[in-house]
Amino acid sequence: MEKIGLVLEGGGMKGVFTGGVLDLFIEKNLFFPYVIGVSAGACNALSYMSKQYGRNKRVTIDYISDPRYLSYRNLLRSKSIFGMDFIFDEIPNRLDPFDYESFQQSEQTLVVGTTDCFTGEPVYFSNKDGYDMVQVTRASSSLPFVALPVELEGYTLMDGGMADPLPIRKSIEDGNRKHVVVMTKHKDYVKRPFQWKWAAEKMYPQFPGLVETMIYRHENYNETLRFIRELEEAGKVFVIQPETDMKVSRIEKKRGKLTELYEQGYRSAETLYEDLLRWMETG
Repeated sequence: MEKIGLVLEGGGMKGVFTGGVLDLFIEKNLFFPYVIGVSAGACNALSYMSKQYGRNKRVTIDYISDPRYLSYRNLLRSKSIFGMDFIFDEIPNRLDPFDYESFQQSEQTLVVGTTDCFTGEPVYFSNKDGYDMVQVTRASSSLPFVALPVELEGYTLMDGGMADPLPIRKSIEDGNRKHVVVMTKHKDYVKRPFQWKWAAEKMYPQFPGLVETMIYRHENYNETLRFIRELEEAGKVFVIQPETDMKVSRIEKKRGKLTELYEQGYRSAETLYEDLLRWMETG
């Protein structure tokens, strides 16, 4: 399994699809040596690497009705629609403990992408460099307009999905020759141009790089999609993604819809598992 990277897209609550995929991988004892993710993808990667089956489902779907997790009350109180202290402190340290020891003992490499608010460029952090990856993931999950930037390692950071939503080129740069890409958007998805330039400029006058990245994000995303499809045709990429649009929003709160999307992720991985193994064995 050398030189195979696992690339995990973000997408807010759409990330429950990835949670289902990774639970199937845990069940099959399939652990890729290199994992890279942004935002929700990075969140899912943590429990995958600590080998905590079912935890991604519990810490998202089971808490979705708790206003501390996701609510406009949070936005009014702390300027973040997601309760970041609740998600990245209360849950992993008390309510549904994250197995820090197993994560730290993992031989897997985890790379998490973030966005530098001043330059708009991606900034990547790896567990192999001794960073606190829970806090790095918090930075990667801080969505513009509904969360505050995170100060970390001398950077001012936000959502990693802004600068590099599908970080396959970073996986290539780090030496991987083949890539399993788990997407949270359906196969016919095309990102539309950003419609809120005026709001971004008003909200973030101090972050021109971030604003520019938001404006051109659709071009970056769609070009990366084309690149991934080219690699897929060449046999260098194996894609797992929803077959259809489940109409689940980034801030979805309907437990039934989220459960269905999680189960779709699990079933997709289960259906494709034998094909994936054969693909992995090819040169």
